[in-house]
Amino acid sequence: MEVLHPKCAGLDVHKDTVVACARIASGAEVKQEVATFGTTTKELLSLNDWLTERGCTHVAMEATGVYWKPVWHVLEDAFELVLANAMHIKNVPGRKTDVNDAMWIADLLAHGLIRASFVPETPIQDLRTLTRTRKQLVRERAQHVQRIQKTLEDANLKIASVVSDIMGKNGRLILQALIDGKTAPDDLVAVTDGRLRASREVLSEALRGRVTKHHRFLLKLHLDQIVALEASIDAVDEEVGSVLDPFQVAVATLKTIPGVSDVSAQVILSEIGADMSRFPTAGHLLSWAGMCPRNDESAGKRRSTRLRMGAPWLKTILVQVAWAATRTKNTYLGAQFRRLKGRRGPKKAIMAVAASILTAAYVMLRDGVPYRDLGHDYFDRLDRTKTITRLVRRLKDLGCDVEVKAAA
Repeated sequence: MEVLHPKCAGLDVHKDTVVACARIASGAEVKQEVATFGTTTKELLSLNDWLTERGCTHVAMEATGVYWKPVWHVLEDAFELVLANAMHIKNVPGRKTDVNDAMWIADLLAHGLIRASFVPETPIQDLRTLTRTRKQLVRERAQHVQRIQKTLEDANLKIASVVSDIMGKNGRLILQALIDGKTAPDDLVAVTDGRLRASREVLSEALRGRVTKHHRFLLKLHLDQIVALEASIDAVDEEVGSVLDPFQVAVATLKTIPGVSDVSAQVILSEIGADMSRFPTAGHLLSWAGMCPRNDESAGKRRSTRLRMGAPWLKTILVQVAWAATRTKNTYLGAQFRRLKGRRGPKKAIMAVAASILTAAYVMLRDGVPYRDLGHDYFDRLDRTKTITRLVRRLKDLGCDVEVKAAA
C-alpha cells in the first residue's frame, strides 16, 4: 500500500497521559518510536519538541471527549493535525493497548486511511462554545418555569390557564405577590395591569387556591434561579456580539433565508463555520451533518435509510428553522414541505426542508450571495404536464368530466 506521509505520528490521548508513536519510513525500512507524556502544558510542549526532533509532518489523534483539545491547541501551529472519529479507526479486537492504539493510528495516517473530522478555526470554536452554552442556559430556564407551573398546580392555582406566559409581566407580578404572602384572590388580581384577556371574575376564581409556606419557598427558589439564568443569558449574548464582529456579513447573509432569525444564523455559523472549502460539495456537508439517508445494503436489499446522529447541535436548530420556514407564504420551502407531506409524512418532509436550508447556507457562504427564493410555484413550473395530468385525474376521481384546453 502506498505511503502518503513517510514521517508522521499517532497519539492515543487520555485524561492524564498521551502515548505517542512516531513512524519514520525510509524506503522499505520503517522505524517506530513510542513515548508517553503527561497532559500538563509543560509535558505537551515536550511532546511538541519530541515530534519536531523526529521530523514528523503529520499527527493524528482520536476525538476523545474534550481531552484532545489542549493537545490540539499546543500542536496546531507546528504540524498538520488530523482528528479521527474513534468509531472509524477501531483496531482488531483483542489487541487493544495504549501503545498498540498509537501505533495503529500512525499506520493508518501514513497510508492516508483516516478521514479527518471537521475542526473549525479558533474564532468559530469560541463562537460555538458560546452558542451551545446559551442553549443550555435556555433549557435550564425552561425547566425552572416548568417547576413553577408544577408548584402552582399543587397549590391549585390555575394561573397558566388564564395567563399566556407566567414569566410575562403579569405572571411575574402574581408570582411575586404570592411570594410576599398575598393569598386572597382579589389581592392577586389587583397587582395585575388589567391587560389580561380573562375577566376579573375568571381571574379571581383561577387564583383561588391553597398556598402554603412550602409553596412560597419553592416559588421564590425557582424564580430567583430564573432571574440569575436570564442575567447569564444576557451576558452570553453580549459576549457573542463581540466574538461575532468578523462574521457579521455571514450572519446577515444567512438571515435572508426564510425562517432564519438572528440567533439561528449565529448557531448555524458556529456549527459549520464561514469557510466552506472544508466541504467539497453541499452533499459532503449534508452527510457530515447527518441530514441525508444512510447507506445500509446487504444482499441487494436496502435495510435502513434512517438518518444517523450526525451533528445534533446543528440538526436541532435546522429543524426549528424548517418549521418556521414552512409557515411562510409564497416560498419554495413552504411549497416543498406541502408537496412531500402528503406522500412521505410530516417528519420526512421537515427533514427535507432542513436539508434544503443547509444546502442554501452552503452555497450562500461559499459564494457570498444572499438567498434567492425559487418561488412557491417552482414545482408546478418544473413539470407542467405532470401537474396537469395529476389534477385532471383527481377531478375525474371526484366525478367531474374534464376537458383540457390551452389558454389563449
